[in-house]
Amino acid sequence: MINVVYAVIQIVVLVLAAPLVNGIIKKVKALTQKRKGAPLLQMYYDLFKMCKKTVVVSDVSSWILKVTPYIVFSTAVAAGLLVPVTTLIQPGWFAGDIIIVAAIFALGRFFMMLAALDTGSTFGGMGSSREAMISSLIEPSILVTLFTIGLTAKSTALFPIMNFMKSTGTPLIHPVYIIAFITFFIIIITETSRIPVDDPSTHLELTMVHEAMLLEYSGRNLALMELGAAIKQLVFITLLVNIFIPLDQFIGAAGIAAVAISLGIYLIKVVCISIIIAVIEVSTVKLRLFSIPNLAALSFILSFLGFLQYFVFGR
Repeated sequence: MINVVYAVIQIVVLVLAAPLVNGIIKKVKALTQKRKGAPLLQMYYDLFKMCKKTVVVSDVSSWILKVTPYIVFSTAVAAGLLVPVTTLIQPGWFAGDIIIVAAIFALGRFFMMLAALDTGSTFGGMGSSREAMISSLIEPSILVTLFTIGLTAKSTALFPIMNFMKSTGTPLIHPVYIIAFITFFIIIITETSRIPVDDPSTHLELTMVHEAMLLEYSGRNLALMELGAAIKQLVFITLLVNIFIPLDQFIGAAGIAAVAISLGIYLIKVVCISIIIAVIEVSTVKLRLFSIPNLAALSFILSFLGFLQYFVFGR
């Protein structure tokens, strides 16, 4: 029964809160540019509008293009079920969560790139090749960072990791976690196609990465792709805030009220990270494609330094 409640809470929070993150980022960017900007709930309106539209599928495409939106959405939700939004509800965790989360996201990315090539579109092929390059460069940083945290917690399951970080009180005062935090922030920006790696709002042919792979989609399929990307972004932000900024230890005895307070604190942390991401976007410019490996190399060096510092400082 507890696992069912956990799964329901996870799905509801992820699906309902994911579009809000994009709305906050766009709203903050608009305010910094002295514009009113779109409403915070604009992505909800867009998803609802897309779900009512007719799906148009290319005549030269195969079944891959049709099933990919459902695979991308399903993999995002499946990965989200392994990343607790609150440590006050114990999920059915098992060893190897961090590896499975990375593998599930890789599966969704693989089908997205495959579908972009399916129609023979020039833009799709360009976007998928760029996505393959960027993902292959950043995935080592993800694994090394998560393994470093797993070493300190003596587990590769996310629930025990988050409980251990909660028991430390303030993880960000330790050098290992400071480096891991900075590395994970770079990973979030890269994995979610944010500036300076990619511009999610652009439609310029020479700069598109993620958007180039979505040009062949419409209607409900496009809504699933957009919502899947938003959930993936929220999952990475959840990993960041619940591992490095745990606040559940300040909540009293467990219960419905405590869980509600914990979810409220979680949403506040997500909003703060969303604002920081927006500030980074307006403060930087998009990198040239061949400068992205330098950013990926920086993230890997930082993650490896954090790994070495674990053996120097211990925990």
